[in-house]
Amino acid sequence: MIAVAGLLMGAGPPPGASGDWRPLDPDNTVVIGTTKGQVIVELRPEFAPQGVARIRQLVREGVYDGLQFHRVLDGFVAQTGNPNNRDGGASKHPDLPPEFSFRIAPELATIVVERSDAREGFVGVTPFQAVSAGEQALRPDPRIRGWGAYCPGVVGMGRQADPGTANSEIFFMRAPARRLDHEYTVVGRVVAGQSAINAVAVGEPPKVPDLMLKVRMLADLPPPERPSLEVMDTRGPAFQARVAALKREKGAAFTICDVEVVSRVR
Repeated sequence: MIAVAGLLMGAGPPPGASGDWRPLDPDNTVVIGTTKGQVIVELRPEFAPQGVARIRQLVREGVYDGLQFHRVLDGFVAQTGNPNNRDGGASKHPDLPPEFSFRIAPELATIVVERSDAREGFVGVTPFQAVSAGEQALRPDPRIRGWGAYCPGVVGMGRQADPGTANSEIFFMRAPARRLDHEYTVVGRVVAGQSAINAVAVGEPPKVPDLMLKVRMLADLPPPERPSLEVMDTRGPAFQARVAALKREKGAAFTICDVEVVSRVR
């Protein structure tokens, strides 16, 4: 779940101390104009390099412009990205292999949960689960072995029954659904505009589908048109304090999906 600074229910403006905020990488940020408002997604090539490269390619080819949210389930997902505006569509490019798990250098991750059986944390704003520190220590490879966690705002690639059929479809989580972990490629997370995703018309298909009107990479927008947005740095003290407060509040029920990553206009 993503909240704009100052609008997070139950919390005041986050501290603005040095190290609490970071800019978005223009080469890995997608700006989506929809019929319900603007949505901004931070892509994570560390999770899925081929999936992220495909999304960049389709954005720059204009494939996503004008496509419908063709399958929207309340409390679950909003799907789009098929050129034929229904399930089973694909771009002219070949299908992609599954990227359901990844290995990353420890310094790229922020671990917020350490259990005997698993760890949970963030790379940028995107949540993940990983094998436990004990299991990791049994292997010669020091990189963290993990997989994306399907929390609100997480963006995944759709596919058919065959795991190797991801192509152009993407879906936005409207609620947590951790049963999707290990089953669908995670490519990033919404950093602004989750309210627009939650507002798109529901249906399979909706009677009057909402649209992705224009989709662009942040790097390709002229500077005056670029959204001036920062996100709370998950490695910073303000984020760590927020997580500690949530752990005290939730107790044993705490999960990575309880953590709201905050964004603000610069």
